[in-house]
Order: sequence, then C-alpha cells, then structure tokens
Amino acid sequence: MKIRSVRALEILDSRGNPTIQAEVALEDGTRAVAQVPSGASTGRHEACELRDGEAARFDGKGTRQAVRNVEDVLAPAIRGLLTDHQRGVDARLIEVDGSNDKSRLGANAMLAVSCAVARTATIARGVPLWRHLSEMSAKPAPRMPAPMINIISGGLHAGHNLEFQDFLAMPRGYPDLMSALEATARVHRETGRLLERRGCVLTGVADEGGWGPRLGSNEEAAALLREAIGVAGASMDIALDVASTHFHEDGGYRVEGKRLSSSEMADLLDGWVSRYGVASIEDPCAEDDWDGWKAITSQLGSRVRLVGDDLFTTNPKRLERGIAEGAANSVLVKMNQIGTLTETFAVIDRAREAGYGAVISARSGETEDSFLADLAVASGAGQIKIGSVTRSERLAKYNRLLEIERWEFI
Repeated sequence: MKIRSVRALEILDSRGNPTIQAEVALEDGTRAVAQVPSGASTGRHEACELRDGEAARFDGKGTRQAVRNVEDVLAPAIRGLLTDHQRGVDARLIEVDGSNDKSRLGANAMLAVSCAVARTATIARGVPLWRHLSEMSAKPAPRMPAPMINIISGGLHAGHNLEFQDFLAMPRGYPDLMSALEATARVHRETGRLLERRGCVLTGVADEGGWGPRLGSNEEAAALLREAIGVAGASMDIALDVASTHFHEDGGYRVEGKRLSSSEMADLLDGWVSRYGVASIEDPCAEDDWDGWKAITSQLGSRVRLVGDDLFTTNPKRLERGIAEGAANSVLVKMNQIGTLTETFAVIDRAREAGYGAVISARSGETEDSFLADLAVASGAGQIKIGSVTRSERLAKYNRLLEIERWEFI
C-alpha cells in the first residue's frame, strides 16, 4: 500500500520538553502515529536532534522547525512509496536530508516518520509490530528481552546527586516477565524504605523513575541496592550506567573530589563486580577514551558486559572501530541516536555478527509510545533498558511486553 500523506505535531516528553509525533496515512485510509524520545545524557557523536533555539520558548528546545521539515520536506519525498518497503523509505529520508549527522532535517523528524511508516505497514498487514519489524533483521530470531530496571539514579538524571548515572537491577531466573517485574517492584520499594531509615528525604523520583537520593558516595548506592535485593528476597544482578563522559576532564575522571585515571576507574569497578554482583557496566570510560576502553575490556570483558553508549551512539562506523580495537563487548541501541529503523537494525545485526551484545534502550525524555518494546522483541537482542517500574512512559513499554508475551509471542 502506498503512502498518501504525512503530518507532524510538536508534543511534550516525560520531562516537559518538546518532541515530535508523526502520522502517516496510506491510500486506503490506514493511519498510524509514532512519537520519538529525547535524551539528557547525550553523546557528542549522536545524530542531530533538531531544536529551534528560541530562548524565549521552552529554553530553546522547541521542535517546530523539525515539524515543518516533516510536512514540507519529508512528506513530499516519500509520498507514493510503498509502506512495507521500509528500507526504501528510510533510504529516501537519508537521501533528502543529505548530511552526515541528520543535521539538516533532524534525526528526531526522520525517526518519527520512519517509525510511523512501520506502524502503518503493520496495520495494513494485520500482524503485530514486532513480527513486521523482525523481517528487517538479517537473522530474524524474535525473543522476549530480559529487563534491566532503574532503581537509583544520579548524574544528569537526578541533579548530579552522584557522579554515576544509574544503578539498575537485572532479574535472574524468573519464569516470565511479570514475575521479574513483581520482584523488581519489591526491590524498588525496599530501596525507598532503606533510604528513609537512613534519613534520606525522598520528595520525588529521577527522570527515569528511580530514586534520586543524596548519598555519601557512588559505592553507597551500589551497596544499598545489593542490600535491598537481599531484603526483598530477589534473585538479581546489578547493572551500572557510569556515564563517565560527564565527569571526564583533563584526561582523567573526577569522582568524589578525586582524579582517577582510566586504569584506576577499571580497578574501582573491578572491585564492585565481586563485592556487589555487578554484571553489566555501561560507559565506564568516556566517549573518546579509546585507550581506556580497550584496557577495561581486557581487564573485565570476560566477566561482565561492557556496554558502549556514548562510545558508539548507535553509529555503525564507531561500532566498527570498537570491534576492530577490542573496545567494549556490547552496544546500547537508541533509535534516535541514528535516526532511522534501517540504520538501527544495521547496528544490531553487525553487533551480533561480531559477537557483541545489544541492549535496546529508552531515553530519559520518553513518551507513552511503546514502539521500543516491539523493537526489542523483533531484534532478538535479549536485553531491554526502559527505566524504573514507576512512571507511565516507562510502564507503557513494560505493559506492551507483557501483552506480547501473553497474547502474541510464539
């Protein structure tokens, strides 16, 4: 079925910042929308998220120009294309933008259209979104992903209360997703109770729904999470999002008033692996600290997942360099870091081919769109990072996964 029209709308994300929704309509009247997220902890190598820059409006974060780009540039370019030929549609979007980093039209504008096109094809075909998307993979092997769930936040997600950005729980050995979520909800509640007993004032939650307490150190957060897991009687590993780019300066890492070298950061995290059951570490080194990444991968890569987010930014060229140099062993996949579904799947497929893991990830500024859940199932990546077990923009994805697991997945 051919695309008849495309329109866009400026909407708000979970932090109250503007983002984009696109609607694609087909010749038979089928319509579908997609909403795109935005990030707070963004790497400088990400595709360009186009913002208006008008200081008097949303502190310059408006997306009206990106909306106009959808309606005035992208819509005419893809009108008449077949909606079930996703690669052809995405290739046309990339061609029309013409830049290396999506800076002309905006990765946010392009991704909204790319995802909306996929949804219309799904509706027209009468199949679940994840099944349609799975056909974009080089080796389609859909499977339910295991969640890594935010419990305590710091960094840019919680007002810099800690240097490290996220402390997450990774459920192990549960028979289904609901059992894993129930156990994690217990851990989340027990963490809150432990914080209250320690005199921490809890007035709200961080961007992704985790607790954002003032603690004495980063390690205190890891120890507290391990304690909460024990009190809750849960079976879980711990994952960290260090987001070290944001405290990397003068060739070192500024942590709790001290300057650590890359090797000292590796030794610090090495100790946590054994003490707290850390099984996954995201961005332990900064986005351009390639020597640090290679060293920590050599030291820890055989024991834990080392996930490149700012390092790779879902960019195939940066992933290729990581594979060639032995940096990291997994890639964090964020659709809006690259701008189209086709490019997203290319990164997932290349990671799989090289023996790297892939973690499908939400952003700190999310919407109620559950597209990410279907992407995680379709890709067969095996791991998803959505946020905590609070806030509806997070739960929309978990609830969609529950729906897929119970009603659709075979």
